[in-house]
Amino acid sequence: MKTLLVIHHSMTDGARQMAQAALEGAMAEGYTAVGGLHATEAVPEDLLAADGYIFATPENLASMAGVMKDFFDRCYYPLLDQIQGRPYATMICAGSDGTGAARQIARIATGWRLKPIAEPLIIITSAQTPEAIAAPKIIKPEDLARCEELGAAFAAGLATGIF
Repeated sequence: MKTLLVIHHSMTDGARQMAQAALEGAMAEGYTAVGGLHATEAVPEDLLAADGYIFATPENLASMAGVMKDFFDRCYYPLLDQIQGRPYATMICAGSDGTGAARQIARIATGWRLKPIAEPLIIITSAQTPEAIAAPKIIKPEDLARCEELGAAFAAGLATGIF
């Protein structure tokens, strides 16, 4: 059985909700083992044990969150030449744009020689004031459905050998 690993970080709960929705979508398929880890908990061995990955992070100041960057910093070199060819997807929770974080993750994934299975899924919360940026996020049901669909499609693709 193939394994999909969802690695996430979130200070205001938006990216965590997105990751949870993707996990639920993947689990509903029933053909794939699914696991989720907070970025602080993930270690290289977790990625070696998985067949595909979803990375979920907020965008902070046009970059991926520092905790997610720390995950990549800790895992990048130990995994070089060990996970090439594996599929991945990215989910970004952003106040207004999200493309900066998506580009950063894509560059790291290129270094690992991972294969993207979809365009980055960017959910815009429109948080623009200091209060709104720091406030807990509630991701809209239709956006959570998009995350769930990504998880389900990824799991189905892994199970059938498409990815």
